[in-house]
Amino acid sequence: MEKNDDQNMQRIAKAIAYITENYQHQPSLDQIAAHVHLSPFHFQRLFGEFVGTTPKKFLQFTTVEYAKSLLRRDSHTLFDTTYRVGLSGTSRLHDLFISVEGMTPAEYKHGGKGLTIYYDFYETVFGQLVIANTARGICHLAFVSSQQEQLNRLLHDFPAALMVRQSTAIQCDALHFFAGDWSQLVPLRLHLKGSAFQLKVWSALMQIPLGNITTYGAIAAKIGSPKASRAVGTAIGSNPIAMLIPCHRVIQSTGKLGGYMWGEDRKKAIIGWEAVQTTEIDEM
Repeated sequence: MEKNDDQNMQRIAKAIAYITENYQHQPSLDQIAAHVHLSPFHFQRLFGEFVGTTPKKFLQFTTVEYAKSLLRRDSHTLFDTTYRVGLSGTSRLHDLFISVEGMTPAEYKHGGKGLTIYYDFYETVFGQLVIANTARGICHLAFVSSQQEQLNRLLHDFPAALMVRQSTAIQCDALHFFAGDWSQLVPLRLHLKGSAFQLKVWSALMQIPLGNITTYGAIAAKIGSPKASRAVGTAIGSNPIAMLIPCHRVIQSTGKLGGYMWGEDRKKAIIGWEAVQTTEIDEM
């Protein structure tokens, strides 16, 4: 990534954070632009390049009322409609490109013994990411507040694995999703360490269509455990793959966003960003 692109991405990330933290006050274009030290004209053009819509429209998508409106949708109809759009151009939905492989019992039990895990850090409009993979797929993807903290988590989850800081083709393939240009998406495989119950919950999350949200209770019912909402919430909270396993699409039945491992404001911003992508698909 060019230095100027990296600087612009950081500005847009700062603007998104400002919007999601202040959406109740409905900040104007001038206020948001001033916050990132750009002219309104330059900021609006830059925001469109990175996010795919105007700051005003993005602001609309980050409100709680918008989240509530998503809950009122007929998810089955949206599911069918979304998956009928095909796989060409920007309408290629990332949900269709992800498959899950659980680690073997031995890998699970022995903390990844015999595995080599490659990891590196990347900048996105939602903040810095760490992406880690084995030879069989992505095993960890998380937003970063501290690089050392994330490395410690990897070491905790895979104490017997060999850790190598190295960018890989698999990591770069995953990164395409965060660029907003989905014409370059390729099939991704996730290589996950989790219990049978966790894997079932995480698989259910990946069936929530892009641009839609659901509740913890609905996920519990979907996996055949309608009384296990609390256990489902715990499994969702331990999701090791941000965005690609879309735990951000699960909110409380009241319409409140609920918790998110990487911050509620970031969750709100991601829901808004995905709404932008869905709107573009609907308008094609």
